[in-house]
Amino acid sequence: MKGYVFALAGIVGLTPAVAATNAGMGGASAANLDTTTPAMRYSPNVNYQKYETRSTTRTYATPVRQSNVGYTTTSNYSAPANRGQMYYNGASSSSSSYNRSSTVRSQIKRKYYLAHPFFQPTEGKFGAITDVSYNYASYNVNFLLDSAWSSMDDFAKWSARGFAVKEDFSFGITDKFGVLVMGRFDSTKYKFDWAHSPDDEMKDNGLNIYGAGLQWRFVDNNEWIATMSAYYERQQDIANEFVLDLKGGYKISKSTIYGLVRGWLVNFDDKYYGNYVTGVNEDGHEGTLFIAYNGDTQTTLFVEGGLGVFSVLEEDWTLNLEAIYGYYDWHGQAYVKAALGWQPNDWFALNIYGKASFYDTADGQKLNAYRQGYYYDEDDDEWKYLDALTGIGKAKLDNYKEMSVGAQVIFYF
Repeated sequence: MKGYVFALAGIVGLTPAVAATNAGMGGASAANLDTTTPAMRYSPNVNYQKYETRSTTRTYATPVRQSNVGYTTTSNYSAPANRGQMYYNGASSSSSSYNRSSTVRSQIKRKYYLAHPFFQPTEGKFGAITDVSYNYASYNVNFLLDSAWSSMDDFAKWSARGFAVKEDFSFGITDKFGVLVMGRFDSTKYKFDWAHSPDDEMKDNGLNIYGAGLQWRFVDNNEWIATMSAYYERQQDIANEFVLDLKGGYKISKSTIYGLVRGWLVNFDDKYYGNYVTGVNEDGHEGTLFIAYNGDTQTTLFVEGGLGVFSVLEEDWTLNLEAIYGYYDWHGQAYVKAALGWQPNDWFALNIYGKASFYDTADGQKLNAYRQGYYYDEDDDEWKYLDALTGIGKAKLDNYKEMSVGAQVIFYF
């Protein structure tokens, strides 16, 4: 029986996806744009937490702010000794008339909440969101190896953690139509923590996602609001993505209760996508270990849907909650998201959010595992080369999870 030993340094690959209100692709899968985990050559939850739309009509109930209260008094009278609300003396040509009215004018100022999931700049206005987040994704992998590879380390924990900075800029063409452009920079560390072999890790930094699209608020009245967004996103070295986002909400008191559906048509650069480790070992030999999420397919569909509620807690404080389930080609994931917002005026807001998965169908899945490049044949005591990806068995996943925490600084001008 032959045994093979390898130790590689370097990890680049697709990790699960993140989706958020104001982010790129969402969920947990390969190319992820929204939202919200590291877009490490993989981006989490499409989520684009993108600039979603809001309106100038009654999009959300707000507390009444009575500012600039003024009193205006108009008088037309010749001062009689006794006056009533209406006084008129017609006894002589020098008749005196008294007509006095007092009006109180209260100017009510309504705030447009910039963190509202239906927010959209009105005609001629700009919106800008700077989103800074920490993202983490991981799973355990047990390698069920073919007999020829039985000496290889058969257990590892894969993880990807890092920081992302995302910029969204939107402009209101009209009160109903808007245009959006975005870009996301990621700095991510990938790691395979092996049970017995030296760990493999790699850092990846750079522009990960960019895109542009249109938004349309086609319903907005005293009770209902609905929007549709369509945009293109490019995930560097991974895929082109065409995204459609539909949301509809019902306004009640100080809250908007809404449902959402998002879909991504993903066109990968290659027919296989997944996580892989590649690099050079201590002896200078190159090699690759590849776990395929899916194979022999270049175009696929990601879909997610869920419910949310946006509420005004106090005049300057808001709360947004979402529960989402997504199907991301090779697995499904359920996650929850919460965001607390503070907005002291009409042009600035600060939003703090967190997101975490709590269920994933990736657990228990057995994916194909491959080797390519140099390996050491212990029986023949020499290095040999595999010039193509060669199956070595299965990779069984377990304890798949994702989480993100972040802050958004929002300007409206």
